[in-house]
Amino acid sequence: MTDKTTRPNTRQNTRPGIDRRTLLKYSAAGSAALASSGVFMPAIAQQKPIKIGFVSPQTGPLAAFAEADNFVLGQVREATKGGLKVGNATRPIEIVVRDSQSNPNRAAEVAKELIVRDKIDLMLAANTPETTNPVATQCEIEEVACVTNNCPWQPYFIGRQANPGDPKSWKPFNYTYHYFWGLEDVIAVFLNMWNQLDTNKIVGGLFPNDADGNAWGDKVVGLPPALDKAGFKLFDPGRYQNLTDNFSAQIAAFKGANAEILTGVVLPPDFTTFWKQSMQQGFRPKAASVGKALLFPVALEALGKDGHNLSTEVWWTPNHPFKSSLNGMSAKQLGDAYEQASKKQWTQPIGFVHSLFEVGLDVLKRTADIGDSKSTVDAIQKTDLQTVAGPVKWDGKNVPPFAAKNIAKTPLVGGQWRIKDGNKFEIVVTDNRTAPEIPTGGKMEPIG
Repeated sequence: MTDKTTRPNTRQNTRPGIDRRTLLKYSAAGSAALASSGVFMPAIAQQKPIKIGFVSPQTGPLAAFAEADNFVLGQVREATKGGLKVGNATRPIEIVVRDSQSNPNRAAEVAKELIVRDKIDLMLAANTPETTNPVATQCEIEEVACVTNNCPWQPYFIGRQANPGDPKSWKPFNYTYHYFWGLEDVIAVFLNMWNQLDTNKIVGGLFPNDADGNAWGDKVVGLPPALDKAGFKLFDPGRYQNLTDNFSAQIAAFKGANAEILTGVVLPPDFTTFWKQSMQQGFRPKAASVGKALLFPVALEALGKDGHNLSTEVWWTPNHPFKSSLNGMSAKQLGDAYEQASKKQWTQPIGFVHSLFEVGLDVLKRTADIGDSKSTVDAIQKTDLQTVAGPVKWDGKNVPPFAAKNIAKTPLVGGQWRIKDGNKFEIVVTDNRTAPEIPTGGKMEPIG
């Protein structure tokens, strides 16, 4: 099968990896003219670019996840400026970026544009099920190979099923693959952290009415059965709508239940609202371990001293013992480079978005027929790569049989935010029993 036809991109918000002048340089007409005049043309200039589509939430309430995307894309473009060797040819790489605007409908729309109009050869997407799921679903419909991350595998895999409530009906996917940790991992991490503290083991659950919240709060595959088995009692007052401005009902319910632990999976702006109202209304648990919202130092800075000792899952830090297969940078070097370039503190998605392109480029190098999705899927399935976020391999290890084809697991630990230098926060890894290769920096402390 031959490569797909490349069409010019006319959208104003497109940020292609190769500009119009460079594309003209690579055009067949230009090559022919230079060849006829006796001018030597490098092999890469005679090859059509390989197109990678990338979708992430660069604006909207999930934008914190994509804060480092431009930095990562700059690194990837620098590493591939000489092209990518595929078989006996060196091919230019073009990355076509789209903003999901933190909206699932928009994510699906731009994914289809990338597939139908831009004729991409591989789709990459990251950051919460609001992005990964609609993009992957569109790719499955259009039969285009897709790799995603930065979303627990249950919301990704189960949330995309025709009937998420009926496990017997769940089916694997043919073109869409995902790597990250799962709810079983975050539950284990949270339990390990909570067991370091003296509490009454009553947990308040703050779950929104979205893919993440419904998965985390699910009575079969979510936190309730796991916490019950471990001797903790989860008190769930019910779902709330994202971007709400009043959490008084939830706070009153948690106080009434005498919850000494808080957990949940919350949008960053929603947790800021919730926690400030909690402090005002006298709800101060001994531990608050919250997914999504507490990944970013800017969220803690918005809380000031009230952010001290809040805890969260930790996917990646500059102290992780991994390095990039793309440019050889260690996790520490990657974090330092981001801080130097942006003048901002490193964030967890840096390592995983970087690794997403490591995986994507590694897949393309091993694809026998670029442009043929089945050939690309075959390369995805055979991936065995050490990345800056850890090893990635779709071998079914530690994944239930029903999801083993499409899901690969990555390591997860737990950490606590501590105030440093008066107003800055740093994350301290406080539990690594789930991934001993990742070093700890301290023990859990109760919220003051």
